[in-house]
Amino acid sequence: MRTRIEFAPAGTPVGSGKVLVVVGRAERLRAAAVTELLPPGAAAVWSAMIDGASPGDAGAATSTWLADGAFRKVAAVVIPDACSRHNAPARPDVILDHVAGQAGGEDAAIVLALDRADHALAAATAIARAFPRFNRKSGGGEEKSRTVTVGFVAPDAPVDPARVAIVTESVRLAADLVDRPTDELHTEAFAALARAQAESLANPHVKVETIAGTALKERGLGGLWGVGRAAMHGPALVVLTYDPPGAKRTLAWVGKGLVYDTGGLSLKTKEGMPGMKRDMGGAAAVLGAFLAAVKLGTPARIHALLCLAENAIGPNAVRNDDILTLYSGKTVELNNTDAEGRLVLGDGVAWASKHLAPDVVVDMATLTGAQLMATGKRHAGIVCNDEQLEGACVEAGRRSGDLVHPLPYAPELFRREFKSDVADLKNSVKDRMNAQSSCAAQFVAEHLVGYAGPWLHVDMAGPGDNGDRGTGYGVALLTTLFAEG
Repeated sequence: MRTRIEFAPAGTPVGSGKVLVVVGRAERLRAAAVTELLPPGAAAVWSAMIDGASPGDAGAATSTWLADGAFRKVAAVVIPDACSRHNAPARPDVILDHVAGQAGGEDAAIVLALDRADHALAAATAIARAFPRFNRKSGGGEEKSRTVTVGFVAPDAPVDPARVAIVTESVRLAADLVDRPTDELHTEAFAALARAQAESLANPHVKVETIAGTALKERGLGGLWGVGRAAMHGPALVVLTYDPPGAKRTLAWVGKGLVYDTGGLSLKTKEGMPGMKRDMGGAAAVLGAFLAAVKLGTPARIHALLCLAENAIGPNAVRNDDILTLYSGKTVELNNTDAEGRLVLGDGVAWASKHLAPDVVVDMATLTGAQLMATGKRHAGIVCNDEQLEGACVEAGRRSGDLVHPLPYAPELFRREFKSDVADLKNSVKDRMNAQSSCAAQFVAEHLVGYAGPWLHVDMAGPGDNGDRGTGYGVALLTTLFAEG
């Protein structure tokens, strides 16, 4: 089933279809601005439908079928009144869990009855995730398609549906890329797609540079080259740049793009390897956020660096005990070839710090399983050297629905975990009980050569997927955090 998502123009929140789904807290669902949108048959039982729902922590849904009129089914998704301070007030988790099941497989209209207009992006992002794009099912014939129209009702201000549409389109793109198998989205295909997407913007202030294959080795990008050199499709660094007139600040966004991670010679288990096509979620998010930022006219200069590689095994694979020289000039003794993401990110942030004169550096990656242990499946773990940026990121997470929670930033406590007798660093920690996710972040930070500005590390291993589907996590976070440049 191919789903097209459209956003209703401001002031016309109800679209067309056979199903109408209305989402909100009980008080908002009873508001006149909502009830006046209901078909007569549903309006008569609306209050009883809401009373019959017990939202608890996870929300609840009720529905009724209509004999005639524009809609055949009307459903209410009731969001709980309570929301903790570490959750997004729009409760996108509830929306994601309920809305697709209520919409079914027909053309549908979804009305988001928001508490506030600034909840629109988080709610809409949940809708985008509820209807993923990627599908390779044969279907026994021509693939079916349907349209889901989304409208907003907010009591305090109108919602700009065009702006929301731009971000959610990029969220769906990033999720689509995460869902693609590596035989489709290998490194060369990813690099070509990124270039094509950038060129499709038809913006004279956008340019793309790609360094691929042995050119990485020749130019000193030893982390990327080492990780990806054994694969059929070689590694690449793709740098997309948006340089609008008058830009006063430069942002560097660095994304981990491991299109597949076998673990290398530190081979993953048969249970641990499936799903490793999703290890490029950071690069997918950075690409999606870059495209959205350009379309939104973000006033900053933005460099999006995609660190693309496949961690494969073969005669040319790097070994434990090998020593790689990263672009920072630092040498790294490998003690775990399955700790490869930090190697490609190390090259990425070093490239940014040496060549791009950034005012802020962000790296984003599905980096450590320890992140899930620390902050769970909904919150990315962030490590940041700047308290103001850290706080702004937490707030942007709540507003966008891409939740984050800070992890310790204490380089003096974590550098020792990478001590090597023969190189500057090892690539994996000595003590796995000592804040692994913070340590992995610190390894990346060690390659920010000559850079002393704000740095933010986003470990999105948990929220990067929702079961077997990518979420496009990170797109809304970056576009919200840097909306003003």
